[in-house]
Amino acid sequence: MAEETAPAETTPPVKTAPVKTPMQRALPGLLIAGSLGGVGLVMVSLLSLAPPPVDDGSLPREVAAKAQDAPTVDVQNAGAFVLAATVGPGGKNVPLTPARLEAPPPLAAAPVVPAIPRAKTKATKARPIRIKIPKIKVNSAIGSVTMDAKNALGTPPLTKPNQTGWFRGSPVPGEAGPSIINGHVSTRTGPAVFDRLRELAKGDQIYVYRSDKKVTRFTVSGIEQASKTSFPTKRVYENTSNAQLRLITCGGVYNKTTHHYTDNIVVYATLSKKKG
Repeated sequence: MAEETAPAETTPPVKTAPVKTPMQRALPGLLIAGSLGGVGLVMVSLLSLAPPPVDDGSLPREVAAKAQDAPTVDVQNAGAFVLAATVGPGGKNVPLTPARLEAPPPLAAAPVVPAIPRAKTKATKARPIRIKIPKIKVNSAIGSVTMDAKNALGTPPLTKPNQTGWFRGSPVPGEAGPSIINGHVSTRTGPAVFDRLRELAKGDQIYVYRSDKKVTRFTVSGIEQASKTSFPTKRVYENTSNAQLRLITCGGVYNKTTHHYTDNIVVYATLSKKKG
């Protein structure tokens, strides 16, 4: 992503569905956008039996003195922390921390409803067009992002700071599997669409509107802030038998030299209502 000048950016384990999602079939060795509000990329390989090591593609880190309001875990001192066995619920005045890499996605916070059947043909395939998150006053158009020739996942244009990006290799929100939507925390013009993403907590509602007139409601089940050097690839991308949503942006300490943030903030949510 483009360089930025400000330090504010961009269930128990479920049984794996027998049919792999297009994302799983198409993206071994995926490079995902880790520095959603900066220049860097988080490189991840998709879903092997053991979580692979992750390289965020940045230069050796010289942590900048100024941090976001968000607390962060210094990876160099990671041995001093005992990571939780599950993703935390988030909430007011609750520090966001990472969970163990092998931990599953958090338990659903509301009764789960069946996924919307996947379209059989391209002509009938829906796409997400808008996301609303009442708690943090998000009302954003959803564009699409894809991988480039270098297998790097794109992000919304910096000229559209209030637009989010749905990864077209992931399921349409409401269909079975984890749908991925990313967004900037900030651009040169100031705070962007996911500036307040870290404020979400278990039980909060996320609404995704689709081109087929269906409206899907997801309920947040957990939120974490994880170092880009230990991105929870399996937890974020592993296939699920129900419909889930992942929102991703940046957090942690901003490095003015490399224009990277140290961490990612990941929100986990599960489909709890649908209409239309």
